[in-house]
Amino acid sequence: MNTSSSIQEIGRRSPRFDALDKALGKEKFASDLYTEEMLWAGALRSGIPHGKIRSVNTARAEALKGVHCVLTRKDVPGSNRQGFVYWDMPVLCGTKVRHAGDAIALVVAENRQILASALELIEVDITPLPIVDSMDAALEEKAPQVHGLETGNVLKSATITKGDPGEAMPHCDIILEETFFSPVQEHAYIETENGVARLDKEGILHLTVSTQAPFRDRFEIARALGLDHNKIHIINPYLGGAFGGKDGATVQCLLALAAMHVKGRSIKMWWDRKESMLAGYKRHGARMHYKLGAQKDGTLVALQCQLDYDTGAYAHLGVEIMALGLEHAGGPYRIANMESKGRCIYTNNPIAGAFRGFGVAQVCFAFEGMMDRLAAKLAMDPLMLRLKNALVRGDRNCAGVTMTHSTGMEECLLRLSDHSLWKTRKKWIAAAPPFKRRCVGISAVFNGMGYGRGLADYAIAKVKLTPSGLIRVYNGVSDMGQGNASTFVQIAGEILCQRRETMELIQPDTDRTHPSGSATAGRTTYTYGKALIKACEAMRDKLFNRAALMLLVDDGSGFAMIPGGVRHLPSGRDLSLADLAGMMMPDDRISMAEYLMPTTPEMPKGGETFKLGFPHLIYPFAAHCARVEVDELTGEIIVHDYLAFTDGGRVLNPQVFEQQVQGAVAQGLGYALFEEVKTHEAMLVTKDFSTYILPTSLDLPDIESHAVETIEHSGPFGMKGIGEVGMNAPLPAVASAMAHAGLPMNHAPFTPERVLAALDRHQKDTS
Repeated sequence: MNTSSSIQEIGRRSPRFDALDKALGKEKFASDLYTEEMLWAGALRSGIPHGKIRSVNTARAEALKGVHCVLTRKDVPGSNRQGFVYWDMPVLCGTKVRHAGDAIALVVAENRQILASALELIEVDITPLPIVDSMDAALEEKAPQVHGLETGNVLKSATITKGDPGEAMPHCDIILEETFFSPVQEHAYIETENGVARLDKEGILHLTVSTQAPFRDRFEIARALGLDHNKIHIINPYLGGAFGGKDGATVQCLLALAAMHVKGRSIKMWWDRKESMLAGYKRHGARMHYKLGAQKDGTLVALQCQLDYDTGAYAHLGVEIMALGLEHAGGPYRIANMESKGRCIYTNNPIAGAFRGFGVAQVCFAFEGMMDRLAAKLAMDPLMLRLKNALVRGDRNCAGVTMTHSTGMEECLLRLSDHSLWKTRKKWIAAAPPFKRRCVGISAVFNGMGYGRGLADYAIAKVKLTPSGLIRVYNGVSDMGQGNASTFVQIAGEILCQRRETMELIQPDTDRTHPSGSATAGRTTYTYGKALIKACEAMRDKLFNRAALMLLVDDGSGFAMIPGGVRHLPSGRDLSLADLAGMMMPDDRISMAEYLMPTTPEMPKGGETFKLGFPHLIYPFAAHCARVEVDELTGEIIVHDYLAFTDGGRVLNPQVFEQQVQGAVAQGLGYALFEEVKTHEAMLVTKDFSTYILPTSLDLPDIESHAVETIEHSGPFGMKGIGEVGMNAPLPAVASAMAHAGLPMNHAPFTPERVLAALDRHQKDTS
């Protein structure tokens, strides 16, 4: 079957629209952009985690042949502050550095060799300050201040309450208490942070950047450098990965600053892997203390927890990430009484920021760990315990939000309970070879979708009929590899009945496309898809009406879309899209529409402290199962089989759905078993991929993915986003397996050293 000539229909397995061009190398990423007479820019990093800048001597670097300029804080106009909600991160540091990746100077040179030499010639005198290298150190009474806040090193604290856990807890039959630690994780995308900038003769700043939020970038650059955002033009090609790490300024402000000082020349900045590791954003490390109360029949009664997130040297999106942790702290369960406290804490560690799972991946480890310990205490089937307490429509979730939309947690667990991997677990465990300990674990997770309250989650879609009769979709949100751009073509093809060869796609460009939010929060296909459906339906109706004019019939009610044209059903006459385009004015060949995601009118007690992102209305759900084998001699964990059931509403493209789930599981297993950004006195120890361990295909099991198709009535064709929920489940699923093997693990990742220590503890406890 020649799928390339098939109509792009919703619900069918369809190759990605960009697949062939990417496979052939025709699709260009920002990193592929090179121009004639292109210059290179690079930043001098502080190299120390905390200190006062006494002087910066750039004379020797400026004297080097081929250097166009060396810029420092005095050359930065505007506020010199980057950020989305909290603007506390300088473009170039002038008086103080707060982590080892802080930029102090910016060099623009003819080529990369001259750039490297110039950076080495800059002389910086920094007086070291006491280092805050952990959350405990940050919270000490006389701790050195990272930012000099009245609250010390606590950027933000908050408490969310539901019911009265203090009163309910003493009446519980069983009370359990544990502390969990989740690691700092590196995004490790293939395409590191990069872009190209040029300031033209008219004063327009043009940037081509690997970014998740091109429209928001304009405002961030403008604020930081004192520019008019209307004079900033950003082109956003496909990204070679992002996962949240490109949601915010990386190279943007530095490139813009360079272009302002070397007008008319294209300037490229591309961080190598070590600079990406040093200066790029990380997943927040977290410490989570939990106290859970339940009845002896397994009914959850009360939960109290303290969540601490290490945001590193700057706020970035740390407060919003903490907010989602608090919102999801009790898992996808009915809990009548809950108090979740959170602190977002400054340290001199690398900057933490958005990462797939956005604060929820951390707490999933903790609340699912408590469920496994409760199941063991009650001698109860861990799946049945979860099923007994699983949210259904009409319930209030752990934060107090009523589940009024699609809620597939129960169905995910029921489907898992009926699968052979779960049913045959005891037989598989009993067949373990010598010195191998087999175990099977599960996890049940959810993840709020979209921005949540406080920030309009909007999209503006544009569709155009070209003069030659093609349908062109103008995509306003980034595609970082998740495949949303291909799905947009599929949506338009479904409504307009077009084959892929008659479709065109424009990637985000602030001059050609329209603001549609960032590629984050599992919201891109939902929000833009809703706007696109409206735009395509308007285009279809317009084409019917124009066809009625051409065929001299009463109105457009008797028409249908066909590949390449429209057909008047009563007469059987056809008109090609090219013929229709020929009689339409250019403005008439365009249809636009917008959509705003709904939010919940409920506000949990304490949630009003957050400016944005709290709480959510729509949640995807998932239940995962992992078959795990532990080598008792080496401590190595091998995941043999993996199973995922995901409620993402209706599936628009099964192939893209499976890729999303499998990619999330692979990333989540890395988080569970291998990946940990390590520091010593706030200095990176894991500086590259020789020390930061990523899973390869040989480390991953076959991943079996199944869709649990609830209908999300508010979503495009009934779907909701699944980009994040799959990331949340692997760590707690593997931890569940370890707990049922008698090796409860509270500190991730589960490296061989930690597993051997757990085996040693288990042996001592049972001897």
